[in-house]
Amino acid sequence: MNKITQLFNIKYPIIQGGMIWNSGYKLASAVSNAGGLGLIGAGSMYPEVLREHIQKCKKATNKPFGVNIPMLYPNIEEIMNIVVEEGVTIVFTSAGNPKTWTSFLKEKGITVVHVVSSSIFALKAQQAGVDAVVAEGFEAGGHNGREETTTLTLIPMVKEKIKIPLIAAGGIATGRGMLAAMILGADGVQLGSRFAASVESSAHNNFKELIVNTKEGGTQLTLKELAPVRLVKNKFFDDVQALYEKCPSKEDLVQLLGRARAKKGMFEGDLEEGELEIGQISGLIHEILPVDKIIQEMMSDFETAQKEKTSFEF
Repeated sequence: MNKITQLFNIKYPIIQGGMIWNSGYKLASAVSNAGGLGLIGAGSMYPEVLREHIQKCKKATNKPFGVNIPMLYPNIEEIMNIVVEEGVTIVFTSAGNPKTWTSFLKEKGITVVHVVSSSIFALKAQQAGVDAVVAEGFEAGGHNGREETTTLTLIPMVKEKIKIPLIAAGGIATGRGMLAAMILGADGVQLGSRFAASVESSAHNNFKELIVNTKEGGTQLTLKELAPVRLVKNKFFDDVQALYEKCPSKEDLVQLLGRARAKKGMFEGDLEEGELEIGQISGLIHEILPVDKIIQEMMSDFETAQKEKTSFEF
């Protein structure tokens, strides 16, 4: 039996990334209903909004789902308490030290997964007692590791160091990508950009259409002084690059970024001034589809690729 399907009690080892402004209860419940593991993205929610999404998700699915919690946020304690109060059984943590909250969550019977960008952090997460790790290569959209390690090299390096289940993320949107990640040592995969461009994603339609229309080379990692983030090359991205030519201070970059820039782009659909976080795999995403169709197509592609793999000859 697959370690990830067993750990989460799901049909397919496919996890939906807990993306800000994309991952409301509609997306999470749709992924869970289709046999994967849906995650509510707490990163763009006030505590009471998160509570509402958890309650709605419980009504929309009787399958397991989880909450993704970036640990950078000031009201983290309130968020953790809401997760416990609402009976959430799976939590993915990111952007912080796994030691901080893992034992608290484990004591409440919650399965904990931590997102990492290197084998060093994967080992630290294992030592902190997490049940699994997501190793995310720098092809991924949104916030990324400073190491810029690609998924192709990251997965086998992490696999070599840890004993707990491993989920691959970054640059995966097809069944073939999933099979490749599993051959490299992953037990399952996490998809962000592919689910962002789904019917059930809470993102603005302008943003979904942009994902479909973003070609190879249309994204780039930037703002490393603040937190490395992969963005679509739009007007805001160009403004960032123009500022870099003037050797800006960290404060200058913070001022340009301003507040709610990601909300403006992904949730409100401002494709000029918004921060548009998408992975390199967008070049392989050609249409906005319902979640169940995305997962069906992915599993079909996975099975076809598996059969082809057995027929390699040299």
